[in-house]
Amino acid sequence: MNIISHTVDEVQIGEVTSDKLIIETVEDGLDLLGNLYYQGFDSIVIHEENITPAFFDLKTGIAGEILQKFSNYRMRLAIIGNFEKYSSKSIQDFIFESNRIGRINFLGSVVEALKRLSHVG
Repeated sequence: MNIISHTVDEVQIGEVTSDKLIIETVEDGLDLLGNLYYQGFDSIVIHEENITPAFFDLKTGIAGEILQKFSNYRMRLAIIGNFEKYSSKSIQDFIFESNRIGRINFLGSVVEALKRLSHVG
């Protein structure tokens, strides 16, 4: 796992990259959050391919539990990927609502993520 540090408008954003799954369980998500939080990052960018596919099946509860932890710590998150392949109405509604609120974002590129996460609020 590598962490690329981005600073945009004084916001510290950690982009996590890997050729392996980083988040397979709720505990993995919490470990990642804690690790980057204590390194001083305000926000995290992670790529969809580094997250277990079970995350995108809302019935598993993984997404809800992990994202609740991010909300509790006031850590913003951007997940980068192509989310059109998830056809269930529930995940599409979840993505839409998350993007609307802005604490958790599902975006198509790192550039979009840095722009979104650099705006505090």
